[in-house]
Amino acid sequence: MNMTVAEQARLDLEADVLVIGGGPAGTWAAITAASSGAKVVLVDKGFCGTSGATAPSGTGVWYIKPEEELRRQAKESRFTLGGFLADNRWMDRVLNRTYENMNKLGDWGFPFPLDDGGNPYRRGLQGPEYMKLMRKLVQRAGVRILDHSPALELLADDHGVGGAAGIRTQTGQEWSVRAGAVIIATGGCAFLSKALGCNVLTGDGYLFAAEAGASLSGMEFSNAYAIAPTFSSVTKTAYYKWASFYYEDGSVVEGAGSQRGRSIIARNLLAGRQVYASLDQAPEDIRPLLRIGQTNFFLPFDRMGIDPFKDKFPVTLRLEGTVRGTGGIHITDESCATAVPGLYAAGDAATRQLICGGFTGGGSHNAAWAMSSGSFAGEGAAKHAQSLGAKSGTRVLKGLSSSVIAGKQGSQTAAKSAEFVRGVQAEVMPYDRNLFRTEQGLQGSIERLDGIWSEIRNGSAGRTVEAVKAREAAAMTATARWMYNTALQRTETRGMHKREDFPQLDGSQHYRLLSGGLDRIWVRAEKVEKEAALH
Repeated sequence: MNMTVAEQARLDLEADVLVIGGGPAGTWAAITAASSGAKVVLVDKGFCGTSGATAPSGTGVWYIKPEEELRRQAKESRFTLGGFLADNRWMDRVLNRTYENMNKLGDWGFPFPLDDGGNPYRRGLQGPEYMKLMRKLVQRAGVRILDHSPALELLADDHGVGGAAGIRTQTGQEWSVRAGAVIIATGGCAFLSKALGCNVLTGDGYLFAAEAGASLSGMEFSNAYAIAPTFSSVTKTAYYKWASFYYEDGSVVEGAGSQRGRSIIARNLLAGRQVYASLDQAPEDIRPLLRIGQTNFFLPFDRMGIDPFKDKFPVTLRLEGTVRGTGGIHITDESCATAVPGLYAAGDAATRQLICGGFTGGGSHNAAWAMSSGSFAGEGAAKHAQSLGAKSGTRVLKGLSSSVIAGKQGSQTAAKSAEFVRGVQAEVMPYDRNLFRTEQGLQGSIERLDGIWSEIRNGSAGRTVEAVKAREAAAMTATARWMYNTALQRTETRGMHKREDFPQLDGSQHYRLLSGGLDRIWVRAEKVEKEAALH
């Protein structure tokens, strides 16, 4: 009798470097590690090149020519908004590496449009073309790609992280990769809010890192909400800088906007007043360019016969969590290493406080951070793996999952996972719990989230495709608990973190907050070094 693929022996691979995640950060990490001489395997929850927040959209890029005044202005653009938590040295490193990498993309054949002077315009990328090219480059570099192969847990021994294990969702085949180093590039967490490209971004990497003993940083800066039409999943808030906002009777919503005015929109929506927008402030001459820059932004309008430059359309705020927030895995050195030997983090999976502080980097800073941190991590992981030598193949590794993953049977069904997810969403999506925070509200949410976590911990997941949903539910629960425990400790309003009961910035709280733990969440302050300041 012929065995199905699922019934065949599990797929066991060995590599120097394992990259978990196939978006911009993961692909840059894989290419860079391979160019350093490492044998690399990349696993992606979806199909590398099409999954994640970048692939379906256009994005700006923090690409600044190496001219002192231009760089100074670029760094200042987020420093104050971010509550003075960005690091000047890291901003310089990211600007330098982004400049190099964008020029490399041009050399590798990316079709940058030409400006009026006939020069390539390199301050933006079309996601589909970008990620299609990155997949080709990863393959050309000799990297083995496992598509539709989400990781379920990291593997480790007393010497640090040494690989990961997961499942191939299209066949049910289990896989494992032994590796000298692992790079987590799984993106942020948007809590299945249906923001375009974000439904694979459920905080998995945060949970993996914490299970290995790594810390997180800036998780209070995780309440990013994007302006979007009520009828669309496209969250391109940058276009709303040309918008006017209105009530149903046509009167203007004073103070509403894409940068500092989202709270005004949220308060109106909370009060049951629908807010409408129109991109009527966009100059006539740039409107065709806007359509070229973000084609998918306009598709829902075209389908409904709406002219967004003239007509008013209803808007909402869609949660993007840490995808546009700045919280993520804490990195400890310039190679994007974590405190756990052999474990690295890049892209939205890592904290972006170092270049944005506590205010969203939007698309441009995040795109720059993805390609630069991916490169840094690829270099660091390859060097670490090569330093292990022959020892790498003799390690006795064990799984680190905080919930039981064993055999084919588990107590956590798909229906139970969906119930847990709804419970987490009920705590993180409402504006009056996440955007406008209070001690009472945070404590109530933490208590309920702790209850969900306890249920998850008492259950088990079988090594089946259903385990992916179970681990996503666990990751979202854990992410929300780190978010709210750090938010409770920051008794001020700084960056995107807003405390209704502490509405002012407090100079004595000029520090970053690290967090971690699983059953018991811990939070502690980390000093911001004076030499890291912009001024």
